[in-house]
Amino acid sequence: MLELIKKVPLFAQLGEQQLNALIEICTRRTYKAGTILFQEKELGSVFYMVLSGSVKIFTTSTSGEEKILTICKSSESFGELSLIDGKPRSASAQTLEECILLTITGQSFLELLRNHFDISLGIMQELSNRLRDTNQQVYDLTFVDARTRVIKSLIKMANTHGQRKGTTIVIKLVLNFDEISQLAGVQKSTLMQVIRDLEEKKILTISANEFTLELTKLR
Repeated sequence: MLELIKKVPLFAQLGEQQLNALIEICTRRTYKAGTILFQEKELGSVFYMVLSGSVKIFTTSTSGEEKILTICKSSESFGELSLIDGKPRSASAQTLEECILLTITGQSFLELLRNHFDISLGIMQELSNRLRDTNQQVYDLTFVDARTRVIKSLIKMANTHGQRKGTTIVIKLVLNFDEISQLAGVQKSTLMQVIRDLEEKKILTISANEFTLELTKLR
């Protein structure tokens, strides 16, 4: 478990003694696909780290429509915001596949921040990165056309979660087309139109459980 925790950016700078202290307050749990970890507007009490699998972070409108904000995969963490400001969860979290997660209770998490400045700094950097991502999403929704938003979302998924093989990047599909359209902020019909066009140009290849981006044709 020690090597897995070292891969989490928030804890990468900790020494072995600090990491062992961290392990003592962690609980390792396995969750089935489709498990709701927490829901928007409920009080937060747990911080999560992903050891394996993937988790979607999303909001829901009053009409029940979902908007996926991000996908957390191995070595990523989430759930700290509500613990820090004491306000209800700003989004919901649900496993997309079977996941192994490490959890830390809110009280232990805050104590960890008090005792380790490196972790507090890491949290601030992570929140800053998320704010920059949110600002970029707002810009894209305001000024960027739907086709470009789809392509940018596919490239972002490839950069974050893909595996490069020569001139191609392969991404295992954990999202369905409805969820990808939510992530890109477009209608599903628009998404499918763009995907068909990319397939015709041999830029994108989709199989049963993955899609492949051809980098040489993307330029």
